[in-house]
Amino acid sequence: MEHGSPLYTWHVMGHNIIFNLSSILMVILTALIVLLIAVLCTRRLSVRPAGAQNFIEWVFDFTRGIINSNMDWGRGARFHFLAVTLLLFIFVANMLGLPFAVVTGHTLWWKSPTADATVTLTLSTLIVVLTHYYGIKMRGAGNYFKSFAQPVWFMVPFKIIEEFSSTLTLGLRLYGNIFAGEVLLGLLSAIAAGGVLGFFGALIPLIIWQAFSIFVGAIQAYIFVMLSMVYMSHKVSEDH
Repeated sequence: MEHGSPLYTWHVMGHNIIFNLSSILMVILTALIVLLIAVLCTRRLSVRPAGAQNFIEWVFDFTRGIINSNMDWGRGARFHFLAVTLLLFIFVANMLGLPFAVVTGHTLWWKSPTADATVTLTLSTLIVVLTHYYGIKMRGAGNYFKSFAQPVWFMVPFKIIEEFSSTLTLGLRLYGNIFAGEVLLGLLSAIAAGGVLGFFGALIPLIIWQAFSIFVGAIQAYIFVMLSMVYMSHKVSEDH
């Protein structure tokens, strides 16, 4: 069944700005869950980590490995918290729509926020903007903009196109994988709700796809962070 999104239109100076209330709600909820994870994992820090502290230290070590694989730690250390935040935020966002969906009438309220292209493209745009900011800050404006004309000046248009394509591919890759997974879960759930035969026929595929979706959500969070650090490395390193 096709479900619509709860939209709110804001009229400003003769223009309409449309907000997806479901996406806003789920982004806020994702941020609160990530904040809760951070507080719970760091409230009792000790030299010998135990319990939840082991998890957050693993996340920091994991993201440090991602950064070290793309740039030296002297440059990359400042992006450590960015990488940790991205990994946790995107993973939690990818997971929210897996257990269930909340629908009132024909309006879908509960879903993964990353199943909305607006959210994922906003994230990718933020990352690309940050790469330019840190590229200018760490290399100087002159050296940074000069790199667009290297090795030859006529590469400039292609490098500008590359910036737009990087933004699109980074955001749409995440959106496409999460959205497709939730569509299939919705179809299997509809079949399972269609009767006894439908329930038993769709139950095993539903469980299998749920497990596979968790794997895909984790991989997509990793890929997003990895590519973000790759783009950052290209902008802040003198040899790129």
